[in-house]
Amino acid sequence: MDTHDAWTRALKETNIIRSRVSSLQTFSDTRVPYIFLSPSSINEGDTVVRSGEVTIQQPGLILPPNIPQLQGFDLPQEQGESENSTLSFLFVRGIVLPSLKYDNVTSSLNVFEGDLPKAISFHANRLEREEDVLTGLLTGHEDNWQFSLLIYICSQITRNAERDIKRLLQEYRRKS
Repeated sequence: MDTHDAWTRALKETNIIRSRVSSLQTFSDTRVPYIFLSPSSINEGDTVVRSGEVTIQQPGLILPPNIPQLQGFDLPQEQGESENSTLSFLFVRGIVLPSLKYDNVTSSLNVFEGDLPKAISFHANRLEREEDVLTGLLTGHEDNWQFSLLIYICSQITRNAERDIKRLLQEYRRKS
């Protein structure tokens, strides 16, 4: 599957079941744990469970170089392409990630013996019982988990943008 098809499929099939309640940090790095569920393409009727955490580097008034740094996403690349090819692909489609560093670490990859609705219910209930307000729960196609995860991270950044700008300006004025 080429990058365009993978992105289109991720846009259609990504579903954010539960976002983190806590906002991203304005003045420090934020760890964003997630659980990504997808129907198994190998064991029909089962669900693939990918758990991990993306660390988002703190924003600042002086931003790092203009190209975001994506580590641990294992983005699909065709022969001769680099990570920058995928970033260019996203940019052409109007997707611009802030100039930050995004580091994904997948901590586990398991199979849930049950279909997607059962897996969603199980994990949503577990997160609620544990009062876990930091972990996001999302679904999508297992071949496009990278793009689904980027969509989720972008939704979190967008949700915080206005608050972050206000806090950055307050901090700047306080130091002036």
